[in-house]
Amino acid sequence: MKNAKKAAAKFFTQLQALTERFNSLVSTNEGDWIVKGFIDVFKNVYTISGDTKVISKVIELTLFPQFVEFANTNKLKLVLAREQNHYPDLTFIDESGFKLSLDLKSAYRLDAATVSTMTLGAFTGYFRNRDSTKNITFPYNEYAGHFVLGVIYSRAEVKADELKIHRVRELGFEDQAIPTVDLLAEIPSVVKDLQFFVQPKYRIAKDQPGSGNTKNIGAVSSIADLTNGNGPFAKLGEDVFDDYWMYYLTPDMARAVDLAKSPYRNLATYLEYKKLRTESDS
Repeated sequence: MKNAKKAAAKFFTQLQALTERFNSLVSTNEGDWIVKGFIDVFKNVYTISGDTKVISKVIELTLFPQFVEFANTNKLKLVLAREQNHYPDLTFIDESGFKLSLDLKSAYRLDAATVSTMTLGAFTGYFRNRDSTKNITFPYNEYAGHFVLGVIYSRAEVKADELKIHRVRELGFEDQAIPTVDLLAEIPSVVKDLQFFVQPKYRIAKDQPGSGNTKNIGAVSSIADLTNGNGPFAKLGEDVFDDYWMYYLTPDMARAVDLAKSPYRNLATYLEYKKLRTESDS
């Protein structure tokens, strides 16, 4: 256990150094995202969608060469998720055989201090059955640490026209009869002001599920708490985070096991239920 924690701490330090380089790799000097769209063999550029899932996937693809270099530099084996809906996005295995998970997440700014909902993976399935290989690259309990690499961005003030096709002279498109722009940089970016962070998953988790009816762990919405790892479980530790979410029941889940209500609905009622004390109580 001690060696596993040391491996996780070392990996976290390495990841932090990596993320410091990401902003310059994916942003222009003006802060715009370098990705302008998709190009076809006829040199047409199609504006990228502003959908968060699309943006997250394209960012992942643009950063993939950096993850490969990162793995080689730090003598790590990189294993990709077998399916798109499998956890985690990336698995790194160090020379001692310790496995480290890295999930890539994105959210857009709602204002200067908060972001949209970010989810951190399921709290059922592989999270509870930690020897399971269903929807996960390796069993959950084989990982020495679980980390999230997040990117926060702002949506462009002017919404890009997703139906518009761009033609760019920079790409050798010289048909004067068709409207063109001179440079790729002139095509508007759908997002800007990207900000990367990395934190252990438990440190940015909140005590409520994410949006919708899916059984996913929600993340805190404060930008400061995300980037500094100051979620409600940060001081309580990963063991409390694990216990909380392994036994958390939604109202529907409680009714399914013939309970009138869930044993706890938030961290305060959980601590009371478990008769635990926080530092502020002492």
